[in-house]
Amino acid sequence: MSAPPPDAPPETEPAGPPLHGFRGDRPAEGPFTHPRGLTVALSREAGARGTTIARKLGEVLGWQVFDQELLDYLLVDESGRAQLLADVPAGARAWADARLARLLRTRRVSDTVETTALARLVLTVAARGDAVIVGRGAGFLLPAASTLHVRVVAPVASRVNFLAQTLRLTREEAEAEARDRDDRRAKFLARALLREPAGATAYDLVVNSTRLGLEGAAQCIGWAVRIKQQFAEIGEPAGPAGADD
Repeated sequence: MSAPPPDAPPETEPAGPPLHGFRGDRPAEGPFTHPRGLTVALSREAGARGTTIARKLGEVLGWQVFDQELLDYLLVDESGRAQLLADVPAGARAWADARLARLLRTRRVSDTVETTALARLVLTVAARGDAVIVGRGAGFLLPAASTLHVRVVAPVASRVNFLAQTLRLTREEAEAEARDRDDRRAKFLARALLREPAGATAYDLVVNSTRLGLEGAAQCIGWAVRIKQQFAEIGEPAGPAGADD
């Protein structure tokens, strides 16, 4: 499955299995009716530095970041995926499967093998909680109550300048590259999640990375996470179909 590239090569880190620290002995857990923690689903305009901000946010929160490269790695690498699943309670995996079945039943995700594998992975990551997921339509797959859905934007000139500098393109080439990346991401949403690109009201928070700066944007999202953790009733049962999305 082809996927849109990350913001730029300098932001890319070597792919590898996710790292998991010891979380202490856990009591036996019953059936999951929701993820056990909050997830940040970060969408971004091409060149808006969304991947960099996600990594800074991961440092702020102490959460693992699942960018496009890592998700694609986990989709094809069985040992890396097994390591991830080893840290996911059986009840959380059952929740992810049930959520995916609901999305398929209500035709909110494509039923192709590649798309369902990606959706199951995103849902499993979210079931663990305390994760930042970049792209892949994660915010449209996950329940609103347990997800902070963020969109990172920037003025066209800033995005074009960033792509021109990092990819060594002319301004005209960088403008075309920005349009092409945004177009591919929009087509992915239409193909995989059967929806058109959303307006601002689909997100909990929209941040302008040029106005706030990379560190400021990460801190702003971190504050929003803490607010949602304080006020979101993650433990409440889901409402009627569609009410939590």
